[in-house]
Amino acid sequence: MNWRLWLPLTAFVAFLAIAAYSMSQPKDDFVRSEMVGEPLPYFSLPPAAEGQPGVSSTDFADGKPRLLNIWASWCLPCIAEAPQLAELERQGAEIVGVAIRDKPEDIAAFLAEHGNPYTSIGRDDLSEVQLGIGSSGVPETFVIDGKGVITYQHIGDIRESDVPLLLEQLREAGA
Repeated sequence: MNWRLWLPLTAFVAFLAIAAYSMSQPKDDFVRSEMVGEPLPYFSLPPAAEGQPGVSSTDFADGKPRLLNIWASWCLPCIAEAPQLAELERQGAEIVGVAIRDKPEDIAAFLAEHGNPYTSIGRDDLSEVQLGIGSSGVPETFVIDGKGVITYQHIGDIRESDVPLLLEQLREAGA
């Protein structure tokens, strides 16, 4: 019997073995930023809401750690995380917002309805800052240390159970 006749069957069995092994491994659904541990790239965003200052990367290099929250008025999970952002603010976290592809009137309506935990909000009309820091969507929150370095990334809306972790990450960023 010719060994070449067995070659396709051997290749198929090898393919099945590799596929079975791959499917048995735990799956990681999160897209993580390669920017964790890196300084914020330079940016300067205009104010997103009347009476609120804009945001610049230089704002983060004053020695004080902050949360940087990427959000949008059209984002349903952003509504869900609003109470947790208010709680973070109540517990002393300074939160800077970046509104993605949004209109000032929609931002103002969102803040009026769901509260405004932000010390400043920048408008990122083209998602340049969002993409520059490795954000994969909205909402997403980053811990930035007092030197402007990204130390932690939270993907998705902040749940009640995430508040202690974010406060701890913020404390560690200030140490």
